[in-house]
Amino acid sequence: MNPLKRIALALVIIGAINWGLIGFFQFDLVASIFGGQHAALSRIVYGLVGLSGLYCLTILFDPMEEKSTNRDDLGKKGRLNYGTEFGEETDLSGVRKHDRDL
Repeated sequence: MNPLKRIALALVIIGAINWGLIGFFQFDLVASIFGGQHAALSRIVYGLVGLSGLYCLTILFDPMEEKSTNRDDLGKKGRLNYGTEFGEETDLSGVRKHDRDL
């Protein structure tokens, strides 16, 4: 995730926390820090949070990246791994019939 998206996401989280505080406790944290709702710094923060929310809409519509958790699949994007998590099965096709009956 690029730095601009991280900053925008952080500002959206700050805005969400502020709205949660307003909704639950009638306490505006941004206004109390920056000198009231009509102070210039508060309005700048509110504006940046709003712009960040609009920018984060692009994150919503980005295709998700495929992540591989298996070391063998690194570099094999899009291929399914049908192996078991316990290991490979033993190949018994070379065992003679006489040995199997014992």
